[in-house]
Amino acid sequence: MKRTLFSTFAQTLVALSFAFPLLAADRWPSWRGPNGDGKASSGTFPTAWKIAETGSEALLWQAKLPGRGASTPAVWDDHIFVTTSAEGKNWLLALDWNGKELWRSEMGEPRDGKHRNGTGSNPSPVTDGKFVAAYFKSGDIACTDTSGKVLWHHNLQKEMAEDTLWWDLGTSPVMTDNAVVVTVMQTGPSFLVAFDKVTGKVLWKQDRNLDAPSEAAQSYSTPTLMSDKNGKRILVLGADHLTAHNADSGELLWKVGGFNPTNHQYFRSISSPVLAGDLILCPYARGSSLTAIRLGDTTPDNQRIAWKREDLGADVPTPTVVDNRAYILADDGKVTCIDIATGKDVWTDTLPRNRAKYYSSPVYADGKLYLSREDGAIFVVAVGDKFELLASNQVPGETVATPVLVNGKILIRTFDGLYCIGK
Repeated sequence: MKRTLFSTFAQTLVALSFAFPLLAADRWPSWRGPNGDGKASSGTFPTAWKIAETGSEALLWQAKLPGRGASTPAVWDDHIFVTTSAEGKNWLLALDWNGKELWRSEMGEPRDGKHRNGTGSNPSPVTDGKFVAAYFKSGDIACTDTSGKVLWHHNLQKEMAEDTLWWDLGTSPVMTDNAVVVTVMQTGPSFLVAFDKVTGKVLWKQDRNLDAPSEAAQSYSTPTLMSDKNGKRILVLGADHLTAHNADSGELLWKVGGFNPTNHQYFRSISSPVLAGDLILCPYARGSSLTAIRLGDTTPDNQRIAWKREDLGADVPTPTVVDNRAYILADDGKVTCIDIATGKDVWTDTLPRNRAKYYSSPVYADGKLYLSREDGAIFVVAVGDKFELLASNQVPGETVATPVLVNGKILIRTFDGLYCIGK
């Protein structure tokens, strides 16, 4: 019976795919990786290293970045793209695989962060190998080609709606076949907007004004892209709802509420939803709940919720799904492995703790999970039937960006630097 259930789940996992096609091992086009799920497509990666030493697994190079930023790099072949704010400007930078800056493109004037971990450059860039888009707390969104030429530039706060978020902008743009899509979820006008990749023309704009109280109307999560037999979809979590939109038109196809049954005023969301076969896992309630929602445009509304946990969740880190299991990292370092079909624990344990929090999202590669703490500690945990801490590593500086694993190398972005770990 277990084999049959797993086989069915695996078939479903293959049938459902992300808008990004399967990409080469040396590409990490967006915050959550080659297929938007926090997993490296292939490769063998370092487990343990010492920054101050040389050896088989060691620091290959480090690059000082101008100003301050917290975005996760995007990678396409021989280009590493990263955003920052410095010298009174928002910048998109391109580096090569020696850490050398190739070019930088100016994208408006920055707005400083409010939180100690907030910067004007928290959203991560996204690329498809032809275009690179970047979004900033100032409302500036712009797109370049891979030589750094700015093709178009908008400011959403000047053109569409002023920022009313209580804290720092966190949502990253995503790319569909022909568009760069951004979500604005806040108190007041909220919407999704799609810009033509080439011209920057607004292709569509879909209002997303939902009846969520006070801060609960605000979301810092990033949309999830998927495609199935019915077409390509954009899934958005925030304002006490999960909404599904047609990727070509922005049309609202269905929505699920009930994430905030007590009408709590402060249930803003940060962690993003993650696909898990024919389900999507939605962390909510400041890390206090995890809900599995059934996908499919024709699923009846009263059958959308597959299961719900009110004793488990993630506030900031987005979970990672590997085969039929999900790995949930809490801000305090608690790691829980669950069975996706049932929502039940396989194991739970805790990473080393101190005053620093776990704000980066876990990444899977080569049979291992890489989990970052804000003080630069990087822990490596085996993926299996029990918790096993394989290594504890350290990089100088603080980080809230997610590690990038490409081509056998690990990129770790701190607020003012970029480290490359490899063999």
